[in-house]
Amino acid sequence: MFSQLDFVYQPSRNVAADVEHYTNALGAEFVFAVERFGTRVAMVRLTPTSPGLLLAEHLDGDQSILIFRVPDLEAAILQIDERGGRIGSRFEMPYGVGVQLLPPGPQRLAIYEATHAERGRSLAGRRDF
Repeated sequence: MFSQLDFVYQPSRNVAADVEHYTNALGAEFVFAVERFGTRVAMVRLTPTSPGLLLAEHLDGDQSILIFRVPDLEAAILQIDERGGRIGSRFEMPYGVGVQLLPPGPQRLAIYEATHAERGRSLAGRRDF
């Protein structure tokens, strides 16, 4: 059902400072930094093949959300539901549409289908701040 872990969605209190730290102190690759709808989100990569680290000011809490790609979101939701898993709210991101998963513990997971991955890739190099 799961294709791969594509993103680690991390809360940030100051995205600009976090991007600076990841790129300068840790040598991460800068991917994008956008400011829209009253919030800031940026993505960096620590290795060429690692999941993108999404730094987001609007993300509540202190825990990251692991976002896994699935080939077919509706089929995955049905499978999870049939197996007794709980599905949370739907969301949209530049790369596609997804849903939060509700495990019994404090972990934060989500799945998404790359329905508009080209739009996400078009953000590469954009720097609003």
